[in-house]
Amino acid sequence: MQNWTRIGQLADIPRQGSRVVATAAGDIALFRSQDDRVFAVRDRCPHRGGPLSQGIVHGHRVTCPLHNWVIDLTSGEAVAPDTGQTFCHAVKVEDGCVWLRA
Repeated sequence: MQNWTRIGQLADIPRQGSRVVATAAGDIALFRSQDDRVFAVRDRCPHRGGPLSQGIVHGHRVTCPLHNWVIDLTSGEAVAPDTGQTFCHAVKVEDGCVWLRA
């Protein structure tokens, strides 16, 4: 698979939880929702750089553990009234394996 890196198994990411992947460009947080969708975003809140991977996952959003900003995992955008965005990475699941686009 060109430009895709195998990260691990879907089962390695708990439902409504996260895992962190260290890359040369910085940490990427992988989130798994209750409905088994997987999202990948830069592991930094756009507010003050808090570790989103340590936040609470609810639906397709995560709440930053530092100041309770809510980030939409589909877009990386902060939910109003807050503004800002964290970078989203392409991720897919095939046959139970999680792949991240390089």
